[in-house]
Amino acid sequence: MPTVAIAIFPGVQALDVAGPVDVFSEANRFVSPGARYEVTLLSADHAPLRASNGITLVADDLFARAREPFDLALVAGALPEGEPPAAPLLDWLIKVALQCGRYGSICTGAFALGHAGLLDGRHVTTHWQHAAQLAAQFPKAHVDYDRIYLRDGQLVTSAGVTAGIDLSLALVAEDHGAHIALAVAKRLVVFAQRQGGQSQFSPYLTAPADETSPVVKVQAHVMERIHESFTVKELADVASMSARHFARVFVQETGVTPHEFVERARVDVARKLLESTSAALKAIAYDCGFGTADRMRIVFVKRIGVTPMQYRERFRAS
Repeated sequence: MPTVAIAIFPGVQALDVAGPVDVFSEANRFVSPGARYEVTLLSADHAPLRASNGITLVADDLFARAREPFDLALVAGALPEGEPPAAPLLDWLIKVALQCGRYGSICTGAFALGHAGLLDGRHVTTHWQHAAQLAAQFPKAHVDYDRIYLRDGQLVTSAGVTAGIDLSLALVAEDHGAHIALAVAKRLVVFAQRQGGQSQFSPYLTAPADETSPVVKVQAHVMERIHESFTVKELADVASMSARHFARVFVQETGVTPHEFVERARVDVARKLLESTSAALKAIAYDCGFGTADRMRIVFVKRIGVTPMQYRERFRAS
């Protein structure tokens, strides 16, 4: 019987816990008794703890006396505050990483792994809103900003909140086959495997911290004329810089090249139009500067992993 441990603590994201637990519980309906998952919630003590949404959770066992080794150990997430987790959780994570067949995190639980030194040199992901913070705080980790879930050897990490369900379904498929994972997904009325990455759920554009920067002026210029084509020289003129200096400053302040920003901006505006209007794809493509619907489709698939039509079907307001 495979054993699963999920670490919980005050302020934990409730769905980070409930999502995986429900996946493993539902999987038990479709497998033989000896192959059923045994899930244990672990905490520093048995005191009831308040989750982020206000519900109360109680652990099944304690970090200090939990039966080892588990087949899978996960730490759920909460809003990261930069501080390391409490010693009992940190010590447990370090121990299980050496003993478990698989271990990892759901959502911002990746920060706890980072504080335990378990992300160094590893490919990981987390909630898109906190991916940059994770990369900055743990520079030895290779943070993928767009994956729904990611496996690097024994280490598994997932994106935000409901992505814990995606990760758990993938682990069920790994253990029992895709047909079992599909049966569980149908029971939970979720996708067995979501298309695309986190980019389809997140706003693409971030502004430099310094609002007086010439880069901000250029970004505004692009957004106001999104239907136009742009060269680096034209954008550099807006910033009153040479093309070479402008390109270097732009990357320093935004983390992307001018070309990358323009393409992301076009996708961002197109997304809003796909969500809020019934305009034809070719009209949206023209208004957003893609030129043609075919070109917009190519960029959408590259950037967010789905076509404009698929995006509209998922996110169009009723």
